[in-house]
Amino acid sequence: MIIVTGATGTLGSQIVQQLLERIPADRIGVSVRDTARAADLAARGVRVRQGDFAAPDSLVSAFEGATQLLLISSNETGGSAVARHTAAIDAACAAGAARILYTSHQGAAADSLFAPMPDHAATERYLAETGTPCTSLRNGFYASTVPLLLGRALETGELAAPADGPVSWTTHGDLAAAIARILTEDPCFDGPTPPLTAPNALDLKDIAAILTDLTGRPIHRVVIDDEEWVAGLIDHGVPASQATMLLGMFHASRNGEFTTTGTALGSLLGRTPTPLRAVLAGLITAN
Repeated sequence: MIIVTGATGTLGSQIVQQLLERIPADRIGVSVRDTARAADLAARGVRVRQGDFAAPDSLVSAFEGATQLLLISSNETGGSAVARHTAAIDAACAAGAARILYTSHQGAAADSLFAPMPDHAATERYLAETGTPCTSLRNGFYASTVPLLLGRALETGELAAPADGPVSWTTHGDLAAAIARILTEDPCFDGPTPPLTAPNALDLKDIAAILTDLTGRPIHRVVIDDEEWVAGLIDHGVPASQATMLLGMFHASRNGEFTTTGTALGSLLGRTPTPLRAVLAGLITAN
C-alpha cells in the first residue's frame, strides 16, 4: 500500500488524484490530521487514517501496511519542522515501510539563506541514515508562489520587490504527476533525485516581461530596498518573523540557489513541463 501524508494539502491532494488514475483505490492510504477533510477519498475506497506529525503516537497506526510512505514536508520551519519530519520517518520505519519518499527541494542545502532549505537538508540526512531505502524528491520552487510576489503589478504597472535571481518555477500539477509515476512505475531513485524542475529559471524582470506581453500593457520591474519590502508586509498584517523569513527567499535567489534546472521532470511527464507563462496567463484570465 502507498501511504501519502498531507493528502488534503495542495500537493498531496493532487498526488492522490494522480494515484487514483493509476492504481486501485484500495492500494492507497492517506494520513491526515482531520479525517473529515478526506471524506471524499474514503468514499472512493482510499484508506483514511488520522495521523499528526505533532503527535507521533498516531503515526504508526496511520502508516500501518505501507510498502511506500510519501512524506509531504511540513509548512513549519526550523527545529519544529525537522522534529516533525524525523518523527514521521521513525514511525514509517517502525511500521515497516519498505521505502520512504520525502518532498524535498531543488535548493536543499545546510548553508542556504532561505530558512526551509536547511530543514530539507537536515531531513534528507536523517532519512539517509535510517538504512531504509529512500528517495528525496528535489522539487522545483512552486510556481504558485509567483502570484504572491506580484503585489499590485497588474494594477500599477510596477512589479516592486527586492533584488532577486532566477528561479526554476515548477507547478504542483507537474510535480504531482511525476511523483505518482515514481510511486507506481519503475523509475525508482535511490537518495536524492535529479532536479525535478521546469526547464528554465526566470527572475522577476523576466516575469514582468511576460506580463507585459500577455496584457499588452507595460509592466516594469522595480527593485526596492529589503527593509522597505519587509515593512510593507508588516503594514499589511504579516508577522515580522514571517516577513523576515520570506525576505530570505530573495537573498537565496540572488545568491543563485534556485537556478538549477534539469530534464528529469520532463522525462517523467513525457512532455515539456508547464511553463510559467501558462501559469501567468491563467492568473490574468482569472482576474
